[in-house]
Amino acid sequence: MLDEVNAYTIGNPTPGELGAQDGRRTFWSDFRYCRDSEIFGEAEPAEYVYQIKSGAVRTFKLLPDGRRQIGAFHLSGDIFGVENGDTYRFTAEAIVNTRVRVARRETIFGKLPEANILPGGDVLKLVARNLQHAENHVLLLGRQTALERIAVFLMEMDRRLNSPKVLMLPMGRRDIADYLGLTHETVSRTLSILRRDGMLGFPGQTQREIVLHHRSRLAQLAFSSEAEARISQVRCECR
Repeated sequence: MLDEVNAYTIGNPTPGELGAQDGRRTFWSDFRYCRDSEIFGEAEPAEYVYQIKSGAVRTFKLLPDGRRQIGAFHLSGDIFGVENGDTYRFTAEAIVNTRVRVARRETIFGKLPEANILPGGDVLKLVARNLQHAENHVLLLGRQTALERIAVFLMEMDRRLNSPKVLMLPMGRRDIADYLGLTHETVSRTLSILRRDGMLGFPGQTQREIVLHHRSRLAQLAFSSEAEARISQVRCECR
């Protein structure tokens, strides 16, 4: 039976706070992370697995030249922090105020069936979903133009957020740029041109709120090999 603990913190839970649950009959602990706070760092021991209850998380690497490459955006329901080694390969940060469930790695992937707190099928589905996101990101970065990358990204977010009337993106344009391997300016120009062409609109005061007016046209554009010809003034300023 799953016993959930409301162990809320503002900022980062310390290893002591996480470890305090180990001696009890407790498997999941709830924590809250403030916007832009670190959840775990690259090369830290991968002792815990996380699942998002609300909010959003980015995982990224800092490249030798100082640039940041975001590897994934994790949304509500997603699991992250799953590693096949002993340390985390990425740094994880809360994009907005975020609430997560935290469990020790061995309680999720214990060798003994009675030690596992999630049914094997559930674990497989969560891990497979992470792999699908990673594969989609690789395919996205293989796109040749900024327009294709932005279109694919918007379609992916629309699918993951269940095609709402208004797409509420938790991440800003700089995050999007670091995810797509583009510059901030290229992301801004491309979104402006998509708005000019009537494919999307910004109904609110923030441009994180997006209405997709023509999903079919956007999907066609996302997978069009001729996207650059349709919008030659936007160059893919990959960094």
